[in-house]
Order: sequence, then structure tokens, then C-alpha cells
Amino acid sequence: MSGISEDRTPFDWETRFRDGDTPWERRQLHPAASHWLAEGVLAPGLSVIVPGCGRAPEVVAFAQAGLHVTAGDVAPTALAWQRDRLDAAGLEASLVEADLTQWRPDAPVDRVYEQTFLCAIPPRLREDYERAVHAWLKPGGRLLALFMQKAERGGPPYGCSLEAMHALFPAERWAWPDDNAFTAWPHPSLSGKPELAGVLVRR
Repeated sequence: MSGISEDRTPFDWETRFRDGDTPWERRQLHPAASHWLAEGVLAPGLSVIVPGCGRAPEVVAFAQAGLHVTAGDVAPTALAWQRDRLDAAGLEASLVEADLTQWRPDAPVDRVYEQTFLCAIPPRLREDYERAVHAWLKPGGRLLALFMQKAERGGPPYGCSLEAMHALFPAERWAWPDDNAFTAWPHPSLSGKPELAGVLVRR
């Protein structure tokens, strides 16, 4: 996307998880996820994909809430961590190690919970990701988005301004809420950089 610089050196997510060098992790359920669970946006019986799941607690929380969870990442250490937590809780979820910009599920799903993937990938891959998410979702399915707001260039994390997101998720493919419907949530471990939470509907 224009206006965003990026490092062309591949980011080694597996090493970061293996070494525990993960300062971006919240280590607790995101308040927006709690809200969507409480409001029934994430309801029992729905299917949800969690891309770039890392060690996010949402995977276990969504499974506990009765959702059919598919969680993906490129880091096997992160996926092994998720499997251990799921097994300890007696829960089921599908864990996928893949390049999620190219991966497709066996069947479309009801929800995509986007918190950490979009801000982590190089901006040159964003259009591939938008196409993937559109393919993942059923018509009328919802993208539960947390867009990282960051003025500085470079990353990860890369900034996801609403202007850039409107261009990435165009209105002919996605129904948008009013911009003032987005809720800002500060990130506790990233100098308070806010994430804007909102719901887009796949056309």
C-alpha cells in the first residue's frame, strides 16, 4: 500500500516464539473479543478463523465458547503452544501451519477474527490477504477487525489506517460500518498504540 515502507528481510516468527521474544503479545483476551462474545457476534456453533494466532488466548476462549475454531500461523512453536492449551482444557480446534495469504479452508466460515495478522505481514502481501479472507468467509460472513494505528513508517507492526483499509477492503466487496463506529483500544505492550475495532461484512 502506498505511504508504508517495509523491510524486505523476512521476519523470523518461529525464532521469536522459540526464544520468547514476543513483546507484542497481550497475554489476555482482547477487550474487543470479550465484547463480541458477550454481544453474540461470536456465538456458539459459528465457525471462525484466527489468522496469525501466535499464542493468543482467543483460540482457547473461542473454543470454550462453543465456536468451531481454525487457527493458523507460520510458527510451529506457537501452534504447539496452542495445542498444549487446548488439550489441557479438553477442547478441540483445527491448527494450520501455512502461508495464510495462499491457504484456503475446506469450506467457508462465518467469522474471521483479525487482530495480529494484517499488521504483521509486509504491505506488499495485503491484497493477497484480502482475497484470502474474502474467500474464507461465506457471503454475509463477518470480518472482526482490529486495525493497528501507527504513525511511524516500517514494521512489523505495520500501520493499518482506516484510509488504507478502505482501499484494501473495497465497498463493492465489503460492507463497512461508519468510521465513527470503530472503537479504539490501546495496546498495553506497544506504547499504547491503539487498535480500531470494527466489523466488516463480506458481500
